[in-house]
Amino acid sequence: MAVKLRLQRHGKKGKPFYWIVAADARSKRDGKFLEKLGVYNPNVNPAHVELNIDGTVKWLQNGAQPTDTARAILSYKGAMLKNHLAGGVRKGALTEEEAEKKFQAWLDEKAAKIDAKIDGLTKAQAEAEAKALEAEKAVNEARIAAAAPVVEEEIIEDAPIVVEEVAVDAPAETAEEEVTEDAPAETTEAKNEEE
Repeated sequence: MAVKLRLQRHGKKGKPFYWIVAADARSKRDGKFLEKLGVYNPNVNPAHVELNIDGTVKWLQNGAQPTDTARAILSYKGAMLKNHLAGGVRKGALTEEEAEKKFQAWLDEKAAKIDAKIDGLTKAQAEAEAKALEAEKAVNEARIAAAAPVVEEEIIEDAPIVVEEVAVDAPAETAEEEVTEDAPAETTEAKNEEE
């Protein structure tokens, strides 16, 4: 029986996640499997991969062939490297401690790369949010400026206050007296009747 290490699709339409399984090559994609080795979720950035490295190496040493996508995922998590180092230990090129030391150094370097990518993505997202906030503030200020009434009066501080003098008319009685002195008597009587 030929054994394949492959992906088995799960999840809903448009949001897939995969199980990494060891299965018979003749079984259906989502059918029976021999062992579940891990989980792959491509919906997040960076992709989330959980893998049982020792179980995967055991299957690789027993002759299981990974598919192209599964090989890339196994290589990303270091299962292919560990299998390679285990082959070197079997042949006597390395000791067990040297192989474990090399594998641990590779894991530390890989973890540093992943952390740097996460930090870069977080920083880029924060910059994008800051730019969006500035653009939104500019749009809001423009909207407020367009809605505000236009006032073109200039207010000058420390300017002297000018009070205009208004001529006050003389009281009505004095005006009548003046008129009565100059005017004939008939006009004065006519005015009195109107009042």
